[in-house]
Amino acid sequence: MAVTRQHLAQAVRVRERSLLRNVYLWMTGGLTLTALVSYTVASSPGLFSTLIGTPGMFIVLIVAQLGLVIYLSARLAKMQASSAVLAFIIYAMLNGVTLSVIFYAYTGIEISRAFFTTAAAFAGMSIYGMTTRRDLSRMGSYLIMGLWGIIIATLINFFIGSETIYYLVSYVGLFIFLGLTAWDTQVILRWNREYGSSMDESTYVKLSILGALKLYLDFINMFLFILRIFGRRT
Repeated sequence: MAVTRQHLAQAVRVRERSLLRNVYLWMTGGLTLTALVSYTVASSPGLFSTLIGTPGMFIVLIVAQLGLVIYLSARLAKMQASSAVLAFIIYAMLNGVTLSVIFYAYTGIEISRAFFTTAAAFAGMSIYGMTTRRDLSRMGSYLIMGLWGIIIATLINFFIGSETIYYLVSYVGLFIFLGLTAWDTQVILRWNREYGSSMDESTYVKLSILGALKLYLDFINMFLFILRIFGRRT
């Protein structure tokens, strides 16, 4: 019995490494697709003019992205693995369209600096989430409350236009998503442990997609806040 338990625990640890690797691969693929779509739209005067010039286009895109995130999070257990993959790909492409505006708002140097800083910060916090013995669940609850706080502050500042609030939200938002990166990494590890040795291939793929979506959102938001801090408003 002891040998069996030991083998099961080892199998779970092996799958943990595999799951994390798959999550990071999907996340990287999503980020790459977003970057390619974003650059393509920004490089095409016709596409970019349509995006900027069509009334309500941005709102439609944002609502569509929000809907996909909610759909993936709520329906994942009942979805086919292929549907989860398709939804993630569509989300990454839609996000690429909306992010195309950064190529006009910031210089290439500013975008590059923000990206590499984000990559280093993300890697550090994700490694912390993997290696710490501390349970980050309580911290995660506070981070979610803080996230709602910056969303509300951003909406208010949309009407006020305060530069002080703009940069305050940027710094607070950055620290919130640094914490969320560590917490979400730990959440993915917990999913793996909760399934024990009973995870099938479909569940493995769907958890990989949901984990990739979590970390993808952390990375993108961290990048945008760092870009706001490092860059300049135009």
